[in-house]
This record gives sequence, structure tokens and C-alpha cells, in this order.
Amino acid sequence: MSLAPKLAFQNLFQDKLRLIATAFGIGFSMALVTIQMGLYVSFQRMVTVMIDHADADLWIAPKGSNSFEDDPSFLDEQERFRGLSLAGVRQIVPLVVGFGRWRAPSGETSPIFLVGSGAQDEGLKPWNIVEGDFASLAIPGAVAIDRSYFDRLGASRIGESAEINDRKVDVRETTHGVRSFTTMPYVFVSPQFARAATGTPPNKASYFMVRLVAGASATAIRDQLRARLADSDVLTPDEFRDRSRTFWVSGTGAGAALLLGSLLALIVGTVIVSQTLYSSTKDHLPEFATLRAIGSSDGYIIEVIMIQAVISAIIGFALAAVMGWIVALATAETALPVMMTTATTSILLLLTIVMSVSSAILAIVKVMRVDPVMVFAS
Repeated sequence: MSLAPKLAFQNLFQDKLRLIATAFGIGFSMALVTIQMGLYVSFQRMVTVMIDHADADLWIAPKGSNSFEDDPSFLDEQERFRGLSLAGVRQIVPLVVGFGRWRAPSGETSPIFLVGSGAQDEGLKPWNIVEGDFASLAIPGAVAIDRSYFDRLGASRIGESAEINDRKVDVRETTHGVRSFTTMPYVFVSPQFARAATGTPPNKASYFMVRLVAGASATAIRDQLRARLADSDVLTPDEFRDRSRTFWVSGTGAGAALLLGSLLALIVGTVIVSQTLYSSTKDHLPEFATLRAIGSSDGYIIEVIMIQAVISAIIGFALAAVMGWIVALATAETALPVMMTTATTSILLLLTIVMSVSSAILAIVKVMRVDPVMVFAS
């Protein structure tokens, strides 16, 4: 090991209690950043979960719809027929969604979001099916619910009964991991039931999912549909995702709150590391003064301090990553899980190093001002 890393190690590990305090300060600060980032990533993904799992090349939505979970006005069946007359359009599937109230056998109620999906027209299907079959939704009063909402809905197995808007339903299908970012359970039903429960007329729909023939240009047909359907929005899946994320992440302030939490955690971590490195450097001023007195360059001394900062960052990152993964595992089955991905872990490492290196500036300034003559002072 060269002299600079060895000196950095000795400075850090000479006072083990201070090193532990620094590591845990960085670790807890970055763990908070990790959790905030994980919630942000989870929020962004769950905002578009229905769009991501829909087999649609284009979406026709009511004018001004902000997201899939928006309370949309109705689209007319005539708009569907106008779209079907275009060359390149293979199928346009009506989708009926809306809010409802679930009443469990115990009498407890819970707000839900109904998704009217038809097996016969390949509508928006539930995924990650654990029990039952999608075709069972054609049975009058059949519903599909996710396991993560069993406690809230008072149902835990196939065959149990409940009510939606005073209409009797039976659980015919269960899924795993089909969760809503609003924590309001998604309940899949037939389009006919969704219309009856939400008061949607037979010739109306909430959205139209457009499927194209192989090789057709989605952007070209989108533009043609926009010319024909002036009172509706025609969007590609990416455009619908961007609109949804912009509305929920930026428009509602939810994303800003998560990012602000991460920023505050970074500030706290930076202050902790700055204080620790500054204190450690101050305690070793005679050693640094000696280095300067024997002719060590400013670059060499800066290298020692930077290595100290990087070592602190790596130890703190390891603690933060462990805590982050523990939280991610603990929340995996909750309504809003914390997501730890390779990308977020890499960003966490980079942020930790940048924060620690930035924190070393105060220590560097202090050392650069030290007078080598102090070595010879009595």
C-alpha cells in the first residue's frame, strides 16, 4: 500500500468510535435517501401500471384526461366506429372504469377502482393470476382481486361473496402484485357489470384501446384519429405514461415531496461527514504540518483527505444499501413497496461518494491554512 492510503487509513481508524459515528451518520442519511428514491421509483411505476400491462397500440381518452385513474367523462361508441373505418386499425376495445364501494360480509366498506375487462374482446386483463381464470369474469357478478388487498376487502379465497355498490359479487380470481399507487384496490369485473355499477350507458366507454394490424404506423394512425376525433385525446402508450407521470409526480406535488425528503437527507449526511472529517483533520494538524514542513505537495495532502472521504463513503454506502434492501423486502407485499433496483443502488453509491468528497472541502481548507512552522513551536 502506498503512503497516502496508509496515512488515510491510520487517520480514520485511529479513533474507531468517531469512525463508527461517521459510518452510521452516512449510512442512516443515505438509507433515508434510498427509501425516498425507492418510493419515488415505485410511485412512477405504479402510476402507469395499467397502461404498461394493456395490450394497446394507441389509447383514445376523453379530452383532458390526466391519467388512467382519473375520473373520466364518457366516450361515445360512434368514435369507436370512426376509428374502425381507418385502414390499419385491427380492433378497438372499449374499457369501462370507475370508482365503487366494496362491502365485505362483515359490513365494512372500502373504496375501490373498477376495471371493466371483457374476456371475449381481449380487454385489459389482470396479470400474475394465482387462482382462477380470466374467462371466469364473464360469469355475472364475478370479480378478480389482488392478494395484497385481502385484509382490506375482507376476502381471502375463491368463492367468497361481497357487494359492490349494492350488487352481489363473487371472487372468482385472485392475483399477486396488481396494486394501485393510490392504495385504492383494483377490482376487475366484466364490462357489463362495470357499466351497471358506475352508471355508464351501454353505448359509452371510459377509454378505447386501439390495436393495429402488423406493420401499421402507430404515429400515422394516431394523427389520422386525432383529425377525426377532435373531441377526444388520441395517445400512444408512451404519451399516456408521460401525461400520467407528469400529473401525479409533478402536478400533485407527491413527487416533489419525495425528492425534497431525499435532498434533506443528503444535506444532513453532508453536514455529518463534513463535521467528522473536519474534526479528524483538526486533530491531526501537527501531522499534516509535518508533511508540509518536509516538502509534501498540496496535491498529496488533498489526496490523503480525499481517500479518507471515499473510505467513509464506502462504509456508509454498505450500511445504507443493507438497510435499504431490508426495507425493500419488508415492504414488498405492501400497497406501496420501496423498490431497490440496480440503477438506484448505483445512483446511491455515486451520491454517497459525491457527498463525502464534497464534505472534505472544509478539511482541505483547514489544512491548506496550517503553518508548517507550528511543527517547530515549543
